[in-house]
Amino acid sequence: MTIVLGGGGFTAYHAVQNANEQPSEQFTLNELGKLASGDLAAPDPESDALKAAAEQAYRAEQLEKGRGGAGKDLKWVVPKQAPSGGGFPAMNFPPGSDPSPGTNKATARDMLASFGFGADQWGCLESLWTKESGWNERAMNRYSGAYGIPQSLPGSKMASAGSDWQTNAATQIKWGLGYIKGRYGTPCAAWGHSQSVGWY
Repeated sequence: MTIVLGGGGFTAYHAVQNANEQPSEQFTLNELGKLASGDLAAPDPESDALKAAAEQAYRAEQLEKGRGGAGKDLKWVVPKQAPSGGGFPAMNFPPGSDPSPGTNKATARDMLASFGFGADQWGCLESLWTKESGWNERAMNRYSGAYGIPQSLPGSKMASAGSDWQTNAATQIKWGLGYIKGRYGTPCAAWGHSQSVGWY
C-alpha cells in the first residue's frame, strides 16, 4: 500500500515514524553546534530530499488524475499559446502553421556541420529530441515547463538565438545545438547523459 501525503501531512507522518523508532545514531558535533547556535535553517539534504519527493509525488498524482486521451503517456503537452518569459508576452501560434517534425529534423540535419558536428552525431540528436519533444516546436514539459524542440528551461533562454523563439523551429534548433556544444561537446555526449539520468 502506498500513502502519498502532501505538506504538513507528510511532515507529521515522518515525525510519528521518527518518534516510534529508536535513534540509530547520535548528533555529530557539527550538528550540535548548529543547534546550539540557533541555525535551524542550515541545509539538511536528507529532509530536503524527502520534502522534494513528497512534492513530486503530489504533483504526479494530480497530473495523473487529470490525464487522459491519446497523449496520456507523453511527458509533454502543446499549450494553447506560446509561453511568455524574458520580456516576451505569451503569443498565439500563427494560423495554418502546424508543427512539422520531418521538416524540423531536416533543418537540424542541415545545421549540424555549422556547429562542427559530423554526420555521425545525427542519430544521437534525433533520438535526444524525439525523447524530449517529438521534434515539436510547441512542446511544453508537463512537469517543468521546459519548452520547444530542445526543451529549454525556461523557454525564453532561446531568445539568445532569435526573438521568434516561441514559434520558430529553426531558432530553437540553433539555440539547442549551441547549448549541446557548450555543455556536452556533442549530441552523442548529451544523449548519453540523458540516457543515464533522464535529462540533459
